[in-house]
Amino acid sequence: MISTATKLANRSFSNCMMNAAGVWCMDEAELTAIDDSAAGTFVTKSGTLVSRPGNPEPRYYETALGSINSMGLPNHGIDYYLDVVAAFQKKNPGKTYFLSCTGFSIEQDQTLLRKIKDSEFNGIVELNLSCPNVPGKPQIGYDFETVDQILAAVFAEYDGPLGVKLPPYFDLVHFDQMAVILNKYPLAYINSINSIGNGLYIDDEKEEVVIKPKNGFGGIGGEYVKPTALANVHAFYQRLKPEIQIIGTGGITSGRDVFEHILCGASMVQVGTELAKEGPQVFERLTKELQDIMAAKGYTTLADFRGKLRHQD
Repeated sequence: MISTATKLANRSFSNCMMNAAGVWCMDEAELTAIDDSAAGTFVTKSGTLVSRPGNPEPRYYETALGSINSMGLPNHGIDYYLDVVAAFQKKNPGKTYFLSCTGFSIEQDQTLLRKIKDSEFNGIVELNLSCPNVPGKPQIGYDFETVDQILAAVFAEYDGPLGVKLPPYFDLVHFDQMAVILNKYPLAYINSINSIGNGLYIDDEKEEVVIKPKNGFGGIGGEYVKPTALANVHAFYQRLKPEIQIIGTGGITSGRDVFEHILCGASMVQVGTELAKEGPQVFERLTKELQDIMAAKGYTTLADFRGKLRHQD
């Protein structure tokens, strides 16, 4: 029997695949579709203290090799997602869900975590440190000192399982420096990567950009980003203490992509652009493709190959 089940933060999941925050997770209807799919669980849209309309349309555009977006964190607010997840927890008491949240200051992050702590939520929190598409706001994940301060403040408030969503890094020294910070804290996991920030895609016929916010600059996802995502997953797998697990995100269009993320060290994977393109049925296809690869290689569990990427002598 070939199993794609996994464990993260000492919680069990029937499948290692789930949605990426921002895709098929805006409201209860979309989360229900993910919950009813072959995905092992879901993560909510990144909830802020109050609801946000996000950036003006058009703000998402699909390309042949992926997508570009500048969503600007549209969401219904943290209270909405706490209520929705509470309903799912009552319906499926044995299932663990992920709640994504993000603030625009250390104080807001602390307030968000207090709200979650005081609620009935008993799942895993994902703190988003990497939204590249809010005009006037830098990516927190590139300010190492601030990341350190945020994590110190967050873990002073919250003692439940918590992970952080990170932007992509491009220099080995930055992997080293960020790993030193992350290893100081009792993180359950990191999620790597968010989209590659501030790309540009052009409609040649119209001679104009394809999305409206930020003069067309937006986060790049899909096939374009897989090599960067794999590099980040494997770099952190080599540098983080074993108890900090990794969710791999970026460029997953096939079961082979899932296999490669796990081979690089991921315990779970999140699907974004391909989920947006295909819908929740994508998880059934990806699972079957991953199982076929595992069967061909003689693997029966993810542990048989997780993190076992070979390096040439």
